Amino acid sequence: MAKPIVIGISGGVDSAVAAALLKREGHDVVAVFMKNWEEEDETGVCTAVEDYDMVRGVCQKLDIPYYTANFTREYRDRVFADFLSELEKGRTPNPDVLCNREIKFKAFLDMAMKLDAQALATGHYAQLGRDSDGSYTLLRGADPGKDQSYFLYMLGQEALSRAMFPVGHLNKTDVRRIAKELGLPNAERKDSTGICFIGERNFSKFLSQHLASQPGNIVDINGKVLGRHDGLIFYTIGQRKGIRLGGGSGDGRPWFVVEKRLATNELIVAEGHDAPQLFAGALLGEQLHFIKGEAPAKEFDCTCKIRYRQPDQGCHVVVDGDKCRVTFDVPQRAVTPGQSVVFYMGAVCLGGAIITCAD
Repeated sequence: MAKPIVIGISGGVDSAVAAALLKREGHDVVAVFMKNWEEEDETGVCTAVEDYDMVRGVCQKLDIPYYTANFTREYRDRVFADFLSELEKGRTPNPDVLCNREIKFKAFLDMAMKLDAQALATGHYAQLGRDSDGSYTLLRGADPGKDQSYFLYMLGQEALSRAMFPVGHLNKTDVRRIAKELGLPNAERKDSTGICFIGERNFSKFLSQHLASQPGNIVDINGKVLGRHDGLIFYTIGQRKGIRLGGGSGDGRPWFVVEKRLATNELIVAEGHDAPQLFAGALLGEQLHFIKGEAPAKEFDCTCKIRYRQPDQGCHVVVDGDKCRVTFDVPQRAVTPGQSVVFYMGAVCLGGAIITCAD
């Protein structure tokens, strides 16, 4: 008998349709709901309960078995602890990238292999390819507005050899249409937004429960004190809302965060969306990772993204061990330490790095 395909199912429409497509192709499908977080939201509701109820309805409709796997300890140890540590360092982490590497395609993948599964499927909008040497490549999802290869750049050959992305070749509208045709209960369910463990909650209030904040001065680029901030952990480069400052020079231009100075606990701001201090011609990166295990060359030209859904930007990459320097063809706005720079060669995601600083 063919080995089953284990699919991570979340309660959302993407993973539901992915499961349906696998079953339509004749695969033996086993659905697993991953529980990564247990805290209730501000209204006293644990969203995992609602999600699991939806998973139950989907799996009963598709007539596939479903189970729950609890990865809350692994998530706290491998993802959430890093998230808090990065914030304390003044950076803006992206936990979804780490969750894919450490939870979905490590802890969960290990569990699936112990169940003797032939593959692990998810509802990611990404695709797989094979090079002439037999190695796996990660390709963009067909829907440019939903492509999630950015969040998967930390995966390696072993993970990709076991991965399946059944909806990667579809547009979101096609996924919704298929869900409606199948009568799935989540066909019209709203997509989840924000960081997975924060969801729709107030970000600052959530962080205050886990990290101590130290208020300090808000200072302009000339050193003038303009006001007070609530704690550097609550702000990120390029932020406008939440600074609580009026127009700078009386012309109504808003203030934007351009720097966080940990040594003096100062939040540095500049006037206007296009303030020169918001732009950088290059960046430095660390924790450099390439999906094929090594860089295409010590120096190479490609395109990159420094945030999800950003249009591709031309760049030149210089590799130095597990670090890199990325020089942009055009200066980029709000290069943010802690976020990821992800490299592309056409449709192929090459890999990426964690942004250390603008350079």
